This record gives sequence, C-alpha cells and structure tokens, in this order.
Amino acid sequence: MFELRLVCPESAVEPISDALEALDALSVSAEDADADTQAEQALFGEPGLPPPAPGWARTAVVALFTQEAAAREAAALLAAQDFFAGSQVQSVAPVPERDWVLLTQSQFDPVAITPEFWIVPSWHEVPAAATRVIRLDPGLAFGTGTHPTTRMCLRWLAAHPPADQRVLDYGCGSGILAIGAALHGARAVDAVDIDPAAVQSTQANAAANGVPIHSGLPDAAHGLYDTVLANILATPLKVLAPLLCAHVAAGGALVLAGILERQTEELQQTYRPWLALQVADTQEGWVLMTAMRPG
Repeated sequence: MFELRLVCPESAVEPISDALEALDALSVSAEDADADTQAEQALFGEPGLPPPAPGWARTAVVALFTQEAAAREAAALLAAQDFFAGSQVQSVAPVPERDWVLLTQSQFDPVAITPEFWIVPSWHEVPAAATRVIRLDPGLAFGTGTHPTTRMCLRWLAAHPPADQRVLDYGCGSGILAIGAALHGARAVDAVDIDPAAVQSTQANAAANGVPIHSGLPDAAHGLYDTVLANILATPLKVLAPLLCAHVAAGGALVLAGILERQTEELQQTYRPWLALQVADTQEGWVLMTAMRPG
C-alpha cells in the first residue's frame, strides 16, 4: 500500500479528489494541512448561525494506492492539469503494515484524574486505587481523557462535585464530561453536540458506564443548569457566549475549556456582559476558565 499526499487550496479539493478516484485510488481523504500548528483552521457550525467555511484554506489530500507506480503516475498526471495550479505533491510513501487494533490499544493507558478518579480503557484492569472509574475506549468523537482540556474539566468536577445538580455538557464529544458529572452525583445530565456521531458515542459510552444521560443535538438543551460545561474551542465559545450564559442558573457555574493561554483575555472580554470569567487551571499551554452566577 502506498500513500500519495498533496497540498492544495480549498477550491481544488473536489477536482483533485475526483481525478484521484478516476485513477483508481483505493481511498481519498482531506484534512487541514496546517493541523497542530498556529495556522490550524477550525471548522464548526451552530444552529441559527451562518454555515461554516466549506473546507480548509490549505488542504492536505491523501490517496491510497496498491502500487507505488500507480501513485507516482497519478501524481504526474495531476501535475499536468490546469486545476492543479497552486497545488503540490508532498510525498509518495509506503504505508507500513500494522495491527491497528494493537497499535491503538498501546497508545491508551489508564489516566489518573485524581488518585481515586480514573479513566480506564476496556482492555485494561482497573487500578486498585481507583474508586470512581470512567470506562472509555477511543472512538470517532473527541474526548478520551488524554488531552489537557479534558483532564482539567474532570479535575474541576472532582473538586466541585455536582451532587444533586442539573448539568449541561455542551459539545459533548464522547460524553466523557457528562459521564464524569453523573459519577459525581449529578441529578440530571444533558449532553449535546452538533455532530450526530458524538451524540451516538455519548449514548453508547453512558450505557457502558451505567449512568443515565440525555444526549441530543443542541436544541435538546433547555432551561437552567447548576453547572454548564463546554470543552470546545475559543472561536465557538465566543459565538456561543450568550447561549451558554443563558443556561447558567442563579448560583450556578460555567466551566469553559479548549482555550489557549493567549486567548484568555479575549474570552474574558467576550463574556463580560454576562459573567466574569476567571482562570481556574492551566496545563500545557491550555487554560480552564470558570464563572459563577450570583445566587
């Protein structure tokens, strides 16, 4: 198996992808060419807002071929096309044979949130010290407990148990924060996401952990909550400021993550008309911000 990797402007993604499929590529995928850099471009959408950009300004198109010769021939044919202007071939490289199940499992060990609160994949034994455990396997939705933003949110829940509270997890991903809230005694937990795959993932993970969670698309969030959690990204958090604040009950807490340290002041200014955000935790360049609504 060989991988052909190209970088192109968003406008060229469709013709390049169509051409690769016509050239018998086994699969064609697109991703942000600037992922994990300062130029990374987040794509998101919310009900009632203009639709997001259709793709990334700089897109990496990746095609798989059975033979190296076929991959190189495809690269040469594409380079001769008018629509390939402004694009470039990055590489043609073999894809190593791997046991993907074992590889995935080897990358996910139990994660200690506190000495007693752990996230444990299903193929691992529960550590003896763990008295509160989230069983979670990596899947399609964000949230395995390995990212600093998720760990900070779970630490906050452990330090501020939402016992007998109504909790909202907005942008739930895998449902890990919603499950954490339920395990810490929440009376009712709503978990919402714009991605139907995340809603399904949350439902499955809640069932696997034996906790009752109501999950759905964003319009499933209704009324006031004692704790509102949102671990997404700074840009959607700014857009969602009035909506998230409107869900916080008197005496309730708003907990935001997915924010870089350099974005702290910007978020505080955005939320100032409704709530006073403060930095509650920092880890590896990320911050956790919280606010309390006066009771």
